[in-house]
Amino acid sequence: METISAKQKILNFPLTKIILSLIVCLFFVNIGQIISGKLLLQTPLDKDFRNLLKGIIVCALALSSYIIFFKKYEKREVTEFAFKGIARNLILGILIGAVLQSLTILVIYMNGGYIISAINPVSFIIIPLTLAFTAAIIEEILVRGILFRIMEEKLGSYIALIISALIFGFMHLANPNSTILSCLSIAIEAGLMLGAAFIYSRNLWLPIAIHFAWNFMQSGIFGAITSGNETPKSLLVSKINGVSLITGGEFGPEASIQAIIFCSVATAIFLALSHKENKIIKPYWKK
Repeated sequence: METISAKQKILNFPLTKIILSLIVCLFFVNIGQIISGKLLLQTPLDKDFRNLLKGIIVCALALSSYIIFFKKYEKREVTEFAFKGIARNLILGILIGAVLQSLTILVIYMNGGYIISAINPVSFIIIPLTLAFTAAIIEEILVRGILFRIMEEKLGSYIALIISALIFGFMHLANPNSTILSCLSIAIEAGLMLGAAFIYSRNLWLPIAIHFAWNFMQSGIFGAITSGNETPKSLLVSKINGVSLITGGEFGPEASIQAIIFCSVATAIFLALSHKENKIIKPYWKK
């Protein structure tokens, strides 16, 4: 009896849950990429459409592995991926992400640093579209669905929010043209905002939609560098220049001061609404 009790304590320990769930989700994501990539190579489809289908398959595997794992492991309904309110959360998230990114680029434009030189065919958005929804779904599952949510159960909303935001920010340290400051920018504007969006909505659809729209508008529409990575294709062919404080320099607009300000305002609104609706979780020592 004591052995079962000790085993159960180990399995219910937050770090154990985090490690096991990360292993399961990443396993299915990586296997999905390898297998779907090889199978799709046998089709006559164009490379862009093959990548689009591969992205859809990988995301479906990430979603299903997360839902099945936590349904079995935590013996509960996985409400963070509930279909109730999904349309509202997706539409709201896309609008928020698109507006925040557009405001960020607008500031660069108003300072004479954003110039459009050409407009590409609509087909050029397929690659950035694929990259945007794939990154949004997988990263939100890993960071907000696993890391933040499990930490929040014990440490409370605010401590979990800060830790997960810093982890998310410094996950970008390996990116081209990344610096400590650019990683801190990502932590503040995206890590905090997306975590706050999860606290407010208590589902992953809202942060996924915000994350997707932010990245897609940045790379797929405005043709700006995203997190230090050059955009291979975009709807607008643009050139961004000017002071790094406004343009974000070689890392892209995500390292700009206005991106931090606009996203911080969104974070504050989400947290204020969460307080109003009693959605903030206290740490276990205050319960």
